[in-house]
Amino acid sequence: MMSIRSVALLNAWVLVVAASGLASDWPQWRGPFFNGSTDEHNLPVSWSTTENVAWVSPLPGPSGATPVIANGRVFVTSTVKGTPDFVALCFDAKTGKELWRKQAGSNPRKFTRNNMASPSPATDGKSVFFLYGDGTLIGFDLDGKQLWSRSIEKEYGNLALQFGYSNSPVLHDGKLLITVIRRDKPYREPPAEGLLDSFIAALDPATGKTLWKQPRKTNAFDEGMETYGTLIPFARNGKVELLMTGGDFVTAHDPASGKELWRFEYWQQKVRDSRVIPTLVTGEGLIFGSRHKNNPVFALEPPADGREARILWEFAEAAPDCSTPLFYDDRLYVFDGLKRKTITCLDPKTGRTFWQGKLSGRSLWWSSFTAADGKLYCISESGEIVVLQAGGDEFKVLFEMKIEEPPIQSSIAIAGGHLFIRTAANLYCIGK
Repeated sequence: MMSIRSVALLNAWVLVVAASGLASDWPQWRGPFFNGSTDEHNLPVSWSTTENVAWVSPLPGPSGATPVIANGRVFVTSTVKGTPDFVALCFDAKTGKELWRKQAGSNPRKFTRNNMASPSPATDGKSVFFLYGDGTLIGFDLDGKQLWSRSIEKEYGNLALQFGYSNSPVLHDGKLLITVIRRDKPYREPPAEGLLDSFIAALDPATGKTLWKQPRKTNAFDEGMETYGTLIPFARNGKVELLMTGGDFVTAHDPASGKELWRFEYWQQKVRDSRVIPTLVTGEGLIFGSRHKNNPVFALEPPADGREARILWEFAEAAPDCSTPLFYDDRLYVFDGLKRKTITCLDPKTGRTFWQGKLSGRSLWWSSFTAADGKLYCISESGEIVVLQAGGDEFKVLFEMKIEEPPIQSSIAIAGGHLFIRTAANLYCIGK
């Protein structure tokens, strides 16, 4: 029999999932459950250039953004190769036909292994929202009619992240949520009159108007003030909190007002470059965070009953710098895709290692693992794809192949019994 606390958590999480779209969709960059997984079944284990390929559609240029899928449509953010332009794209999920393409903006700004089209879109199945590296934020209906447009950088100042603004928007409880966690002094143009602030904000999806804007302070300095991760909702005690990492802190916020509810300092020894790339992940009532540059992953127990938040365990071996951990089927998967090319399956409650395995090849893996149907999926920068068996007590590779269309930083999305893989040249729909 489920406890009262378990029922409350389940009910709260049902509300979170309902607000993000159906589980068979992939409405934002970490999927319907905000943890990199979905409840899809009968997914392909293997494919070739012809076998199990439903369709292939050309894309105008590279992007680090993950496709999002809802209501039979696939939404993709993209640059336009050879130009400073960036666009918003919509495809039919069944046929791959391009339904519309909208010019979203143009900016010549360049970054190492990044571009103006890194934030993933977010959709509720009725509207879709695209955010770009220069702060352009645009809402469309499903037919491509523009609802509104804003420039976050023009309104709030330089998006001062060393390697380019990449935080993805999130839809929750009728609000469009954005984060700007940045250095207080710009690296480049445009200049700032004073110190820049970091904040999270909620917008009205119908009008784009700001509902609330909450400052987010830190005692970190220089690059350590920055984060490339995305805000996520966290259900506990029958309620939902909004979680954000970066600037050496995890903070929790009230979805109604943005008010900071609590914070935890996960890095006390201040250093110049403690920026964080991975997004937080939740599961088993815990919060799993990544520190900077392969420093240990940690399991954070949130505050309760007068007790402050505390770290239950840490994992230092093969911790990630870039890839967001995956929570799936009561297991936590941590992936160091840059140094050791190693994925580790952990017990989320204790940090005990079930298994660990090293991926073959020399390529760098900037994307994050996604999961469904008992399988783990990931793609490298050069196009190496691996499918692993989820769970169990051993590292087991089910399938490997390569798509020669680099550079690839986008994670694999899963929806409607298919995989959606974005390369620098094409969008693939894999499945029967």
